[in-house]
Amino acid sequence: MDSPEAFSARLSDSTLAFLEVLTLYIGDRLGLYAALGEGGPATSTELAARTGTHERYVREWLEQQAACGVLEVDSREATAQARRYRMSPGHAEVLVNRESLHYQAARPKSLLAVARRLPLVLEAFRTGGGVSGEDAEAREAQAELGRVRFLRLLGAAWLPAVPDVQARLLAEPGARVADLGCGGGWSAIALARAYPHARVDGFDIDAPSIALARKNAEEAGVADRVRFFARDAADPSLAGRYDLALAFETLHDMPRPVEALATMRRLTGDAGAVIVADEKVSEEFQAPADPNTRTGYGWSVLSCLSSAMVGEKAAGTGAVMRPSVFEGYARAAGFRAVEVLPIEDDLLRFYRLRG
Repeated sequence: MDSPEAFSARLSDSTLAFLEVLTLYIGDRLGLYAALGEGGPATSTELAARTGTHERYVREWLEQQAACGVLEVDSREATAQARRYRMSPGHAEVLVNRESLHYQAARPKSLLAVARRLPLVLEAFRTGGGVSGEDAEAREAQAELGRVRFLRLLGAAWLPAVPDVQARLLAEPGARVADLGCGGGWSAIALARAYPHARVDGFDIDAPSIALARKNAEEAGVADRVRFFARDAADPSLAGRYDLALAFETLHDMPRPVEALATMRRLTGDAGAVIVADEKVSEEFQAPADPNTRTGYGWSVLSCLSSAMVGEKAAGTGAVMRPSVFEGYARAAGFRAVEVLPIEDDLLRFYRLRG
């Protein structure tokens, strides 16, 4: 157990980290990082001119970014307005390159969205109710942070590890795929890009997410093979229509996960495949816990649990959904077997369900 001095120092470090993350938000939203990445090193005056911002504010931000090691500075001894700031290639990959698996510039948006949600979460603590809906930046952040992982890994690493599913996706006539809880649509878009014969339907009950998904599909050039629906996939008319049903990082947020899994079972019938990916948390309760589980608990307390507490008979799962809990849901939904797939990923655990 930490001493008072050590614990106080830890909280001071956490406060510093939080402040630094918020300043990343400014750099991303105002295009300051992009301007440094595209235009090269700049003084505060030059960067303000490139981005249409006020020099005095930009100067303070640049000094702070250099002080915390995000940016590098030439001629520290020069006058404040003469100093030239640059971004290292490694930091540019994280803050500017949206095609990198290390991209993190959207992370502060998700944290600010959680902060805005906090009064509703406090009320939910008092009443036992839930909190439904997300704001625009939460949707944007979730889509942006998942985008490159789906595009780079879904068809190149994750699904190729499941040979029969991979073979069906590559075969003709094309497989029909249902993507439940698709959000901004990048999982469905990645499927269409990786498997040209497949036809993908994305489902989400959040209409603004579906609007974003349709926009993303148009820009990605796959709108002819990907459709998005703001509807409940439990519609009986959809039963048996799909060869594969997928759900990525969404089941733990659902108030009725058993019903969602039962829907996936109906969508694929007896011959189809069902795969669910969710957070890779520890299999048993630990204290202290590993970083993935700590992160899961943080998101759960601030966001995920309250989403899973909406409505009557809500399951209240939260982000720390251990394999034993998931297996219980799957069996209650009518699946006879649950297999943890041999897919190596730092963040996600993948399950194959068999009816």
